[in-house]
Amino acid sequence: MKPYVLALALPLLLAAGPAINSSPDLGKAEGRCRPGESGPALLVETTGMKDRSGNMKLEVYPGNDQDFLADDNVLVAAGKTFRRVEVPTPQSGPVVLCVRLPGPGLYGVSVLHDRNSDRRFQWKIDGIGFSANPKLGWSKPKAKNSRVIVNGGGVSKISVVMNYKSGLGVAPLKNN
Repeated sequence: MKPYVLALALPLLLAAGPAINSSPDLGKAEGRCRPGESGPALLVETTGMKDRSGNMKLEVYPGNDQDFLADDNVLVAAGKTFRRVEVPTPQSGPVVLCVRLPGPGLYGVSVLHDRNSDRRFQWKIDGIGFSANPKLGWSKPKAKNSRVIVNGGGVSKISVVMNYKSGLGVAPLKNN
């Protein structure tokens, strides 16, 4: 590498921080709600479930288009908000997930019903939902249509409608 290229690249490499190993557990320790703990959190109730198979995965992102649904490793390395909660789908009763937040602000929330527990979204199998319940198309929803405003330090409650394969796209289930 030429010296002037290294001189230009080195500050960028150092600013990026240490490399973070990819892990399905990234963001879980920060996101897990604990009994008796104070601080801002979201209580997310999911509705419109297709069945009670697999796992539920909730993820919290910054509420802007650049960072919403961005790679978790990139967000954490840049010191940006990323939280994850993953639990087995309850066999009965309401499906409610709790996630801690770093503070008041704008956040984007995604909820995956990972029906086959493979830890990735497969639109033909799994369900997906977002805060503010935007209508889904062929691309990811815009952050402005999928964000939640969290004020103060208590627990905020939201409801997320799950979407499953419907024709060539995804939509909420009918008759549910």
